[in-house]
Amino acid sequence: MTEFDRGAIGAFRFTGCQFDPGTGEARLGYAFDDGPAMEEVVRFPGAPFALDDARAEAVQRALRLLHLIAGVSYYKAAVPPRIVIEGEGIDDATAALLTSIYENGLGEFAYRNGLQLRGKIHFPVAGTVGGTSVPKLSGEARSGLKSLLWGAAPAAGLQRHAIVAIGGGKDSLVSIEALRALGIDQTVAWIGSSPLIRACAERTGLPLLNITRTLSPRLFELNRQGALNGHIPVTAVNSAILALAALLQGHDQVVFSNERSASYGSLIVSDDGRVTSEVNHQWSKGWDFERDLAAYLHSHVAADLRYYSLLRPFSELAVARQFARLDRYDQHFSSCNRNFHILGERPAQRWCGVCPKCHFVFLALAPFMPKPRLMTIFGRNLLDESEQAPGYDALLEFRDHKPFECVGEGRESRAAMDVLADSPAWREDALVKRYAREIRPQLAPEERGLAPLLEASDDHGIPGELWGPLRAHFGA
Repeated sequence: MTEFDRGAIGAFRFTGCQFDPGTGEARLGYAFDDGPAMEEVVRFPGAPFALDDARAEAVQRALRLLHLIAGVSYYKAAVPPRIVIEGEGIDDATAALLTSIYENGLGEFAYRNGLQLRGKIHFPVAGTVGGTSVPKLSGEARSGLKSLLWGAAPAAGLQRHAIVAIGGGKDSLVSIEALRALGIDQTVAWIGSSPLIRACAERTGLPLLNITRTLSPRLFELNRQGALNGHIPVTAVNSAILALAALLQGHDQVVFSNERSASYGSLIVSDDGRVTSEVNHQWSKGWDFERDLAAYLHSHVAADLRYYSLLRPFSELAVARQFARLDRYDQHFSSCNRNFHILGERPAQRWCGVCPKCHFVFLALAPFMPKPRLMTIFGRNLLDESEQAPGYDALLEFRDHKPFECVGEGRESRAAMDVLADSPAWREDALVKRYAREIRPQLAPEERGLAPLLEASDDHGIPGELWGPLRAHFGA
């Protein structure tokens, strides 16, 4: 097998994209230098699509955005020094958005591969020499991407209806039931062929939309030849896919279920105890990305297309409390990421019981759910297994950093464990006893309090007419 020499690659090329409304297929093209083409195919159910001029133009703008964002899956194989966008160029705002997505969304990838990508990813702006540097987003500039966006895109004539992303876990189910309670018409959408997600989606009893994304086989071939590999900002890609889907369906809202904890990363600490960096595994689930993409869709794609997370104001523990009030999904949901790997072995049951997601979801639900019910869901008591201590130490940020997974903040895990330490139902379990004996004495009260974590934040993009009823629904 030929070894892939990424050092010999000079440029990553966006070679073009097409969408056929007759078949519902979007084709996204990429290449390294003058090498073989890599083509990704995204298939949208419901074809043929009858689009008036306004929606057809918005679809083309959304297709272009999807092409540029989805390229992150291929760019990472070599991270060459130049990026080339063939055909129509991009403006400053698009370059700034893409730079932020690639730099921040590949943060964990860069950390694990020993790379420094910040300041080295340059999307060429139309009318400039290819490779011209785009200023790095930081501080006030990063938090104010809207200042780069000029006006608003034309409206596409969309109707009030939400496309809600479902991932098979508790968060999206909480959003779906909240929107149902608020009287919002919705379609439940997912990308890929996971039978677990399909079963959850069908359980909602709502209209379904299953989109397929087929990565280029060439990418997997490069991986086998030694190309760089690792985590990408998949939520950014999925967000772009669902924005295009909403336009094809004529719907005006794309709704995700990312809570405020997603904005906080893992603090990397040196041997001498200094925090050297923050790496956020779930950066594209965070508030910075949500705010910036929502602004970009409004200004560059369709003025009447809304993108937001319904759970943004809430902590993971507040969402867990809300999920515990439901029971119709107990035997259908799973947040265990091993169920959703593209490659590799998957657990025989819905919960593997040993990964960070299993650890955290069990811990987050425990303060709010009767113990027998929780043990029925997982099939075991993870908090009474002494060998699981290292995994829970990482969640508590005790002698370790937060795992590179979509889990809550360390203070949330400490607060949940603190509640259990005072609970007759839980306090005799091995890991809860260990927490009470070894960890809690080292924590100040403010490091482990639950009540502040159940309060809602004002940092969110939820439409004003929904925020009041939603807050009342959560009791926050």
